[in-house]
Amino acid sequence: MALPEPPAPLTRDAALALLQWQIEMGADEAIGEVAPNRLAPPAPSPAPPRAVPARPAPSIAQPNLAAPPRALTESAAGPVQSARILAAQAETIDALGALIAGFDACPLKRTATTTVFVDGNPAAPVMIIGEAPGADEDRIGKPFVGRAGQLLDRMLAAIGLDRTGVQITNVIYWRPPGNRKPTAAEIASCLPFVFRHIVLSRPKILVLAGGTAASTLLDVADGITRLRGKWFDLAVPGLAAPLPTLPMFHPAFLLRSPERKREAWRDLLALKARLTELE
Repeated sequence: MALPEPPAPLTRDAALALLQWQIEMGADEAIGEVAPNRLAPPAPSPAPPRAVPARPAPSIAQPNLAAPPRALTESAAGPVQSARILAAQAETIDALGALIAGFDACPLKRTATTTVFVDGNPAAPVMIIGEAPGADEDRIGKPFVGRAGQLLDRMLAAIGLDRTGVQITNVIYWRPPGNRKPTAAEIASCLPFVFRHIVLSRPKILVLAGGTAASTLLDVADGITRLRGKWFDLAVPGLAAPLPTLPMFHPAFLLRSPERKREAWRDLLALKARLTELE
């Protein structure tokens, strides 16, 4: 049997005429490169997606800090216990600083140049807690003395404060190599000293500068962009009443993202207003 000859290719005029006819019939849009086979059996329906339970909103009323951070590992339990015993012995801020300087259980101390504890006025109504020392802080021995510290000074001056009206410290007292983020174990080994420092200072307001300080002391997983500008009543063991606490952007973050300074300004105004209420 002779095979049928293939159809002759369409001429340009014939192709245009066919296209015009398709448009007039309503086929004016291409929705796929290959025409569907209407005679093929239908494909099986995909399995319905599994429902994912909604994440509950974080409570911002009274965070509980009686327990160490959730990320604490068993390997840090020894240093944490040692830090608790030492911190409980301090009756003054100077004594606490001496105990921290002699504390060797945090591995960051072996790579740092100096211990960076505190700056400002220990009797000030505002206590600011940041993340960790940087290169300038490690060299000089005081927190917030580099470019971020200079920006912090300008931020405080904008609401009528300076380092005589605040006390400044960090959740870590030694610079992490390369300015990396501190690990959960490193933070946990310093946290008893931070708590004791808050109790000895008894500030009226606590400011947490940056995501590491905020997530650690508030014991929440949310980032600083969701926490900043919200007031927390922070229950610190050893204080009779919860401490008004305001997370803010770290000045180092504002140096990298100057477009967020408007939000930082709103937080500074909120800090000033709250401080005025408590005076």
